[in-house]
Amino acid sequence: MKALRLKIHGRVQGVWFRASTLKEADRLHCSGWVRNTSDGDVEVWMQGDEKAMDLLFEWCRHGPPGAHVTGVDVQDVHADGSLEGFDIRC
Repeated sequence: MKALRLKIHGRVQGVWFRASTLKEADRLHCSGWVRNTSDGDVEVWMQGDEKAMDLLFEWCRHGPPGAHVTGVDVQDVHADGSLEGFDIRC
């Protein structure tokens, strides 16, 4: 199992990025969460099958219509398998 933490920069708040990420993660059967950060970015923590994670990462590089992603910071994190499903966090 693979796990990643992403910090997504650009116009990513107020454009349904979190809800769209949840929908895409559910479609790909990835576990984790998404949340807005106080600096205007979006943070995603995801774990799952490597192929599904790659597809979700690629989706996050552009996001939903209305988003304008200018960059994505990627960090490998320890996958402990404790998360089930995908959530939006505040």
